[in-house]
Amino acid sequence: MDRAPGVSVRLKLTLSYAGFLMVAGALLLAAVWVFLLRYVPDRAMLINPDDRPTGVFPIRSVLLHVFAPRAVAVLAFLLVFGLVGGWLLAGRMLAPLTRITEATRLASTGSLAHRVRLPGRRDEFRELADAFDTMLARLEEHVAEQRRFAANASHELRTPLAISKSLLDVARTDPTHDTGEIIERLHAVNTRAIDLTEALLLLSRAGQRSFTRERVDLSLLAEEATETLLSLAEKLGVTIETSGDIAPTDGSHALLLQLSMNLVHNAIVHNLPGQGTVSVNTGVRTETVVLTVENTGEKLTPEVISTLTAPFQRGTERIHTDHAGVGLGLAIVNTITQAHDGTLTLTPRSAGGISVSVELPRSPGTLTGDAPAH
Repeated sequence: MDRAPGVSVRLKLTLSYAGFLMVAGALLLAAVWVFLLRYVPDRAMLINPDDRPTGVFPIRSVLLHVFAPRAVAVLAFLLVFGLVGGWLLAGRMLAPLTRITEATRLASTGSLAHRVRLPGRRDEFRELADAFDTMLARLEEHVAEQRRFAANASHELRTPLAISKSLLDVARTDPTHDTGEIIERLHAVNTRAIDLTEALLLLSRAGQRSFTRERVDLSLLAEEATETLLSLAEKLGVTIETSGDIAPTDGSHALLLQLSMNLVHNAIVHNLPGQGTVSVNTGVRTETVVLTVENTGEKLTPEVISTLTAPFQRGTERIHTDHAGVGLGLAIVNTITQAHDGTLTLTPRSAGGISVSVELPRSPGTLTGDAPAH
């Protein structure tokens, strides 16, 4: 924003300090003068050694003649002292603000690694500097995360495009090649690219919280997700068990259904082949409702668990299938959970596999036995 030049804060503080000092000095001199007027007579009789009056001496006029020049000199000294001292004092007081301003200018140019790190004990300026440093750290982390996400998304989108180009080149240069096989592979690659694009759009929509909240039941969403994915589970030889109570919460029905679908889908495809199990449970607590999905599988370390909610991350030790997805399943779950003011907890199971719990605020004014409407 373009602004017209104005008086600096340091000069304003200097004039304020000097003006206050001048007013205080003037009041002090005025108090002294009033005191003199009150206790010193206007005139006095001059008496000679014989105790005879010889004339009248004007005391107040003489005092005024002596007092006035000295009072003006004192005020002039206070003015100079106030200006010089005020300028130095204002500069010292505003030094932390100058450092914060310099850090802000650096941040505006894209340098987010700089920090104010203002020394000293806590006061208003230090609290402002610490809050600014915290904001810069979060902004730097957010920008780095967005850059990683954009790079990963570009890589993931480039892969199906490169495969499609290769298949088309084969079809163009080798007319004798099986056209049906090429079309089938192109269809699979195109489907993956569409799924990835839809996942990216869903991730963006959930992150912006641009959805209408309504009363939903996590138990019904979990049941719908398991019924939808039952055929996939049977194909992979995975058994699904569901249990739990009515779990009412407020949020987007579509997003929370996608959350449930992603959790159940991940539990099915990242499981033991032919002998895996998935457990889906909903519960109600005092102020929250919980959806928990557990699955068998390979043992995962806490280090691997901590990376699974990052976009395009997959557990390297888990079994991959044709249904492994695009690496955004838990990232979408995490974003949807945060958009609904909830918490996502991932815990490795001692026997192998993982337990994922989503805890959301409970819908107010509901009892455990209430049946939420959709």
